[in-house]
Amino acid sequence: MSRILMVVTAADSLTLADGSAHPTGFWAEELVVAHRDLVAAGHDVTIATPGGERPTVDPGSLSAAIVGDQARVDELAGYLASIADELAHPLSLDAVDLSGVGAIVLPGGHGPMADLATDPVLGAILIRANGAGTLIAPFCHGPAGLLSAVDAGGAFAFAGRRLTVFSDEEERTGGLGAAAPWFVASALAERGAILDEGAAWSSHVVRDGNLVSGQNPQSSHAVAAAVVAALAEDAAARS
Repeated sequence: MSRILMVVTAADSLTLADGSAHPTGFWAEELVVAHRDLVAAGHDVTIATPGGERPTVDPGSLSAAIVGDQARVDELAGYLASIADELAHPLSLDAVDLSGVGAIVLPGGHGPMADLATDPVLGAILIRANGAGTLIAPFCHGPAGLLSAVDAGGAFAFAGRRLTVFSDEEERTGGLGAAAPWFVASALAERGAILDEGAAWSSHVVRDGNLVSGQNPQSSHAVAAAVVAALAEDAAARS
């Protein structure tokens, strides 16, 4: 069993390109699938947020019109209810101890664009974890959190690393579109990340050393499976 830190946005609003406020948070499917699959594989998952604030689920991620099926919405809502205490009392990022942490997982929703992308505490955590070779697994908009990993000299910790993320095409066609204040994929590329994008709305996971990334909500299961496999590889290498 490994300790897994799941870093979740605490934002409930994102300022759009026109200056208006858009309700946001974490994307239900991504948190639920990753949490459920990792726990089912025998790992211990700790949810952490900036300031230890209770995370908010993006209302769109529990809308049958968006999810496509009320039964699926009920399933996601039911799982969130089952971990309600964990969500109500997350660990504060500034209280994180990386000792014994095998992986850091960052699910998306547009929320990370509002807080994780510029959170210096998260940035310091990611820089330390990356330096130690700890698995780092962001997916969908979760890779926005990687943008926080900038050292005192302004160097981006993940420059030159191959990763995938919610693509600009997906943002334009099924995300916020022209209302998006910025595009996560473009921002990462501008900082020096090497984008490896799959077909829009298809499961796509990229591994570059200790960095495991997923493109979209459809990649949630595959990201969790890749993390489980990587943790098993690490355990075997240590034995």
